[in-house]
Amino acid sequence: MRKTGELRKLSISRAFTKYAAGSVLVKWGNTWVLCTASVSDKVPPFLKGTGKGWVTAEYSMLPSSTPDRKDRDIKKLKLDSRSAEIQRLIGRALRSAVDMDLLGERMITVDCDVLQADGGTRCASITGGMVALEDAVRKLLKSGEIAENPLVCRVAAVSVGVCGGKPTLDLDYALDSSAEVDLNVVMTDGGRFVELQGCAEHKPFDDRSLAAMISLAKKGLKSIFGIQRKALGVNR
Repeated sequence: MRKTGELRKLSISRAFTKYAAGSVLVKWGNTWVLCTASVSDKVPPFLKGTGKGWVTAEYSMLPSSTPDRKDRDIKKLKLDSRSAEIQRLIGRALRSAVDMDLLGERMITVDCDVLQADGGTRCASITGGMVALEDAVRKLLKSGEIAENPLVCRVAAVSVGVCGGKPTLDLDYALDSSAEVDLNVVMTDGGRFVELQGCAEHKPFDDRSLAAMISLAKKGLKSIFGIQRKALGVNR
């Protein structure tokens, strides 16, 4: 039985696919996400001619990622609202780690495909997507396409909540579906917040409860940043 302040087992395997500039398989408990980073010379229209780059993300859940088969979005001819919201979050989170002037006029797209879902897919996507993004940047530096590292920090994310009246770290599906409060915390490795997404599922919560959840998230993220560094083979 996992303790309320304990992370699920988390592993990040790099160079998981052959062609992507960066690719990782994130295994976070029973949630598995493939994150791949691709580089192109195309940027959004509002950035053309500015010399600035862009980082964006796409997110999807494969049909067999849940117990009941999930239809592909292409069948509905549009992205479902949940996937659209999550991929915007991933994109915002990853852009906060990049100096777009140093990236130059190119775009890095991070695709996050959920192979198996058991809660926390957006957190796994951000955490693994960051590693894939860093590998893509390393290739640009090695090839000489950019002269200076545009990464200003690393980002990662973790879920916290209140379950059975207790602050609880890293919610799997069973915990998430019964939590009184659900909060996703995205932070930089320097300890700054990128985004907080939270709501009361049953009744409002107070400042003390929020502070306890954030404190627990910070402890979890300290370990997660360590796992990122280990996967990348760096000390800082």
